[in-house]
Amino acid sequence: MALLLGILLLLGLYTKTISGGQPVSTSSPGAFDYELPPIKYETQDNYEAGPISFLFQVVGLFLHVVQPHDFPVDYLREILEKKSESSVDYQKIAYYEIGIIICAILGLLFVILMPLVGLFFCMCRCCGKCGGEMHQRQKESGGYQRRCFALSLLVICFLISFGIFCGFVANVHIQTWMNNTERLASSNFKDLHTFLTETPKQIDFIVAQYTTVRDRSFSDLDRVDSMLGGAILEQLKPEVVPVLDNVKAMATAMRETREALEDMKNSLRSLSSGSSLLNNSLANVKDSIQDSLDSNDCSSAQAQETCERIRSSLRDLENTPEWDQLPSVDQKLSSVNEILKTNLDELVSQGSRSLEEIPHTIKNQTTRAIEDVKSVLNSVGHNIDSVSQQLPIQNMLSSFVDSLNNAESHFYHYKSYMEKYDPSWWLSSLVICFLVSLIVMFYYLGLLCGVCGYDRKATPTTRGCVSNTGGVFLMTGVGLSFLFCWILMFLVTFTFVIGANMEKLVCEPYANKKFFEVLDTPYLLNKDWKYYLSGMILGHSDTELTFEQVYSACKNDKGVYTALKLQKTFNIRDHLNIQQHTGNIVNKFENMKFQLGSITLLDDAGRTNLQEFAASGVDQIDFDTYLAQANKSTVKVDLLGFASKLEEDANKLSSGSLRQSLKTDAQTIRRIHQQQVLPMEQSLSTLQQSIKMLQRTTNELQNKVAEILFSLDSAQNFITNNISSIIAQETKQFVRTITGYFEHYLQWVEVTLSEKMASCKPVTRALDSAISVFLCSYTVDPLNLFWFGIGKATVLLLPALILAVKLAKYYRQMHSEDIYDNVETVPMKNMENGNNGYHKDHLYGVHNPVMQAGYDIDSWS
Repeated sequence: MALLLGILLLLGLYTKTISGGQPVSTSSPGAFDYELPPIKYETQDNYEAGPISFLFQVVGLFLHVVQPHDFPVDYLREILEKKSESSVDYQKIAYYEIGIIICAILGLLFVILMPLVGLFFCMCRCCGKCGGEMHQRQKESGGYQRRCFALSLLVICFLISFGIFCGFVANVHIQTWMNNTERLASSNFKDLHTFLTETPKQIDFIVAQYTTVRDRSFSDLDRVDSMLGGAILEQLKPEVVPVLDNVKAMATAMRETREALEDMKNSLRSLSSGSSLLNNSLANVKDSIQDSLDSNDCSSAQAQETCERIRSSLRDLENTPEWDQLPSVDQKLSSVNEILKTNLDELVSQGSRSLEEIPHTIKNQTTRAIEDVKSVLNSVGHNIDSVSQQLPIQNMLSSFVDSLNNAESHFYHYKSYMEKYDPSWWLSSLVICFLVSLIVMFYYLGLLCGVCGYDRKATPTTRGCVSNTGGVFLMTGVGLSFLFCWILMFLVTFTFVIGANMEKLVCEPYANKKFFEVLDTPYLLNKDWKYYLSGMILGHSDTELTFEQVYSACKNDKGVYTALKLQKTFNIRDHLNIQQHTGNIVNKFENMKFQLGSITLLDDAGRTNLQEFAASGVDQIDFDTYLAQANKSTVKVDLLGFASKLEEDANKLSSGSLRQSLKTDAQTIRRIHQQQVLPMEQSLSTLQQSIKMLQRTTNELQNKVAEILFSLDSAQNFITNNISSIIAQETKQFVRTITGYFEHYLQWVEVTLSEKMASCKPVTRALDSAISVFLCSYTVDPLNLFWFGIGKATVLLLPALILAVKLAKYYRQMHSEDIYDNVETVPMKNMENGNNGYHKDHLYGVHNPVMQAGYDIDSWS
């Protein structure tokens, strides 16, 4: 029933999908990572039998030895293709089943012969034959035989016990299969219901993802100024920005040149006026000192040397440079001032602004195209929604829901019958196991009592009660073996034929998929259809769609669309038509003509300004002459040092007017240094800095200007010649970005609808649960283990029976025993004389009390 349910579930889904279609696609990377929400199913993919799987494997090896042939695919094809029984080649079937047939025949022979043998054995025993005579002959090897019989019977009982254990394990496994089956069926039905309810949600999820793509595209379109215009501007900047920066640097150099010339002019004026004033001041001080030295105070011999030394130092008190002799920079300054009347920075800013206006211009000129592209994108969304509506999955699912509900109700209906008869099945198996256990128990008790109660000193007629009981137990086991052994073998043979054929004809070929090879035989199930599934689902049987392909695809978690090759009836690629939608977007942008206007980096006024600055002659100033003069000191001597020396010499003179006059002149010299020399030194420093500034700004001035003009021409030519190609290139790139979102999304839709959505793996799980788990693991495997264990025990009962009969002679109390003519010859010394040296007392009709005296005769042990 479960097998039928699984097949109906699979075929039901397939047949209902014939009118529906699902998309096909190829996965591709993109700006978004889409992924269907995972669906959680309860049913596990694999079934593990647990520790008893080893026993199942042992049974499988036995079946492989009995039936080593592969699944007869060709034989079954011939049988199914030949409708009449007369055309069936039974010889091939017999060849394939030869192992099972032989085992079945042996089992039937066992069933037939065992009761007959038991009947004749009983009759023979009743006639005092076959060990029925309660008399035991003495043998020298009697003890050895008894021990061998006991040990052999014990080993066989252990082997029988293992077979009984297998029977009990199989019985317990069969007992629990009902609860497992209910849970398994419930999980499969729940998974199938989940599959039916989640598939519409997956469709809604796929359609909903378009909103994200559309919003992202709209955002990029609204930012066309930064994305497209900015990209165009970024292509121009490497060629244009460095040139404009050089022009700005040259404008800065112009201003710095003017500032340096102004500082230089002011410094020269200050130095010229200061030099004249310094000469006058030093001359006055020099005259004052000379007048003081010409006084009578220097006539004394003590002062005369000091005065002469002061008088000789007066020649150093002079101003050195001649600043009036340096050329004027007024003409150069006037030229630069005239050049700076043209605002070069503003001209450069105008060129920069013409570049920065490109994004705004692009946005203004693409307004209409952007609206058209948005309309196209909205139409793509409507198209996707339309494709999802055209998929008749909802109708298929609703039809399958009814089939699934009916199958579920049928399952629980039949489950009640299975629950009703399951105790009978379990009880019958338990009775069989206990029956074999009872027989073995008698053998165990017989061995236990016989071994524990055996007395070497006792004669066969005087054996104890315990030993005699052991023999009785053994014979009871023998009687039960004859009574029930053939019934057990009949049940074993019956279950063996069923279980072995189910394992070899259903379970194994289903596991290795050879079962599908039979179903996939062209024109087998329908003489008008080459491939049955193709004719049933696709409507044309020439398309290669096999059961094995569908099963493998579903097993690998593929969607129903791919598994059933529904692109033959509903091709999603044609309906989505990715190239058409992206082509419409491309056409909207390709038809646009951008008019960026004239982009002038620097006009003629700016170029003329640069040329005039290069021709201004500021780079031809004799900077070395200025620097050589500026590096000279303003006076020949250090005035502060001179004043200190003068004051020191004055202190050597005697007090008087001369001494006081010289000290006054020293203070005057210090004041001249503070008020005149220091400002002149500051002007000298400024002059030096200005000269160095001019050297730096005007170095290679004409070459620099020429290079800037050349770069301007090159950049301007680059813009003029390449702006159109740059616009076209960046427009294509922008369009690829926009269309890339949709290409990736549509490809994902194609892949998802065809391979991931509506994954039919729950159906294969249901089929596997019905055949592989329920039929094979829950039913066939325990059934095979049951007949294997009970059959093994039943077969071993035959040697156990023989050994028990033999061994019972050594444990049971005999009615008569051997009598010797000469007791002293008891140790078997006269075995060759006459009747082996002993005779039976009943032959002579004489009762021998001596032999009943319990002599210790080792040969009886």
